[in-house]
Amino acid sequence: MKLPDSRPGLVLGSNSPMLHCVPDTWLHLDSGIRSPEVNMAVDEALLEASAALGSPILRTYGWTLSAATFGYFQHHAEIEALTPLRPLIRRPTGGGLVSHDADWTYSVVIPPGHARYRVSAETSYRLQHEWLRSAFAAVGVPTELAPCCDSRGPGQCFIGAEKHDLLHRGFKIAGAAQRRNRLGLLIQGSVQPKGLEVSRTVWEAALREVCRDVDWQPLVAAPSLEERIRVLVAGKYGSEVYNRRR
Repeated sequence: MKLPDSRPGLVLGSNSPMLHCVPDTWLHLDSGIRSPEVNMAVDEALLEASAALGSPILRTYGWTLSAATFGYFQHHAEIEALTPLRPLIRRPTGGGLVSHDADWTYSVVIPPGHARYRVSAETSYRLQHEWLRSAFAAVGVPTELAPCCDSRGPGQCFIGAEKHDLLHRGFKIAGAAQRRNRLGLLIQGSVQPKGLEVSRTVWEAALREVCRDVDWQPLVAAPSLEERIRVLVAGKYGSEVYNRRR
């Protein structure tokens, strides 16, 4: 996809501790459509492998069936009462309930030692949604970051809004959850595209196109990564015991 030369870049202001799209090498993994438990396992496996891979990763993916994910610290019994979607899968990140019946999902993995890894959680969240805002602007969809909080629907990601969530015409269309540990930083994001006059394929291409100075390289999953994914599915994300652990 070729975007017009006038498309905005990710210039976040002189007070920003870093720009998102500084000259860098990133890996891109298009996972295609996978099952809910595999999707969560892939993200955790990539987080575990991030230091060895050495470069940030953008993963884009879809779902074989409707499902819902919920934050690592949430209570399964409370989530059951909030949505009819099944299965319910506990994410490796925090945040609230997210319905995956029509959304566009992506994840970002940052290795330890990278500049993005060192910023605060709030700054990381803002940087992520500035990137999404730039991509939407490039394809003609105006969006803005939420200036503060809307506390409707506690525990449900897309009812109400948190600071720096992405809004379109006053309604939240994108949110994310994060997990940072010694292995790296994992961001899991969801876009609710209802009412957006752009296709997923075009928007995903824009995510990479707006980062003009990034050298995008394909990530080819090694056999060891695929085996780790299988282990995580069997022992965690495909297990009712794990998903109901609290």
